[in-house]
Amino acid sequence: MASSIHRIGVGDTVLAVRTAGSGLPLLLLHAFPLDHAMWCEQEPLADHLRLVVPDQRGFGASGGTEPTSIEQLADDAAALLAALHCGPAVVCGLSMGGYVAQHLAVRHPDRVAALVLADTRLEADTAEARAARVDLATKVGRVGQRILADAMVPRLLAGSPGAAAAAGRAALEAALRVAIERQPVATIQAALAALGARPDMTEPLRRVAVPTLLVVGAEDAITPPACMEAALAVMPRARLLVVPHAGHMTPLEAPAVFNRAVLEFLAEAALHPA
Repeated sequence: MASSIHRIGVGDTVLAVRTAGSGLPLLLLHAFPLDHAMWCEQEPLADHLRLVVPDQRGFGASGGTEPTSIEQLADDAAALLAALHCGPAVVCGLSMGGYVAQHLAVRHPDRVAALVLADTRLEADTAEARAARVDLATKVGRVGQRILADAMVPRLLAGSPGAAAAAGRAALEAALRVAIERQPVATIQAALAALGARPDMTEPLRRVAVPTLLVVGAEDAITPPACMEAALAVMPRARLLVVPHAGHMTPLEAPAVFNRAVLEFLAEAALHPA
């Protein structure tokens, strides 16, 4: 499927966004500290949907303006959909992208037809987690991106053989390391502060009534299945898929399972034919 890269002015910044396909928009919001390339295995979905895959502010080719809050990133996403003349979209986010998707659904409900929240959580950071983010930001400023890659890459993928092994775990680890090390230090530090300051979304998400697919790797060490089980208990129209042999990067580790689940979810929600 042919794709195009656009540079779209959004508020006080410019976002780089890849688009492909046609029909119902599917906005794919990447994790920290990655960029749009983490969704490479979702390209087949462009045969069914209009993919909108941005580098969020400060990341990838959208460098130059660092993020200040998760709310700001959600407002960026809403403005991007408007600039691309998208109707209500299926909004899919993983980890940090999942936090942005939650805020988008609460702040701009008219922009959201359905949610796919992957390997994320509704709860705010604990005091301990916030302190760890501050410490990590200091180390990245002193040592560089490599220390972040060293800390994160081993925890992003499942530890047991399975989908990740079939796809080539070494290749996935290498790609993730390259992606992390190409993000600007200032963006990493700003995003860590924004992540630590984000509010608890449990109560606001009780009022989000759009169809929601929750996806989590059974071996996710960062946001384990219990996080998505808690979201399932809160969100009125949610369903949960736990993916065996996947860690925190389910769309990369088990792309066939993930892509099929998205299409089946949309068909069942009467938003798109299977």
